[in-house]
Amino acid sequence: MKKATIQLGTLTCPSCMQKIDNAVKALEGVDKESVNVLFNSSKVKLNFDDAKLSIERIENAITTMGYEVKKSQVRDM
Repeated sequence: MKKATIQLGTLTCPSCMQKIDNAVKALEGVDKESVNVLFNSSKVKLNFDDAKLSIERIENAITTMGYEVKKSQVRDM
């Protein structure tokens, strides 16, 4: 398992948070209980199984919806 923090472009509304939360939780390999979208800091924090899912795929799920990914940090748990 890996722990990720994804810095996004500025989130402008709570519905943006919900859309990102739902998209990330829908990915196979994401620990759904760990997903936390932080509105004020425009970050997503989550744990994921790197044997099933890459950080690039998580970023792609976010950018496909029209949100900007500025950078990601991934570390071992």
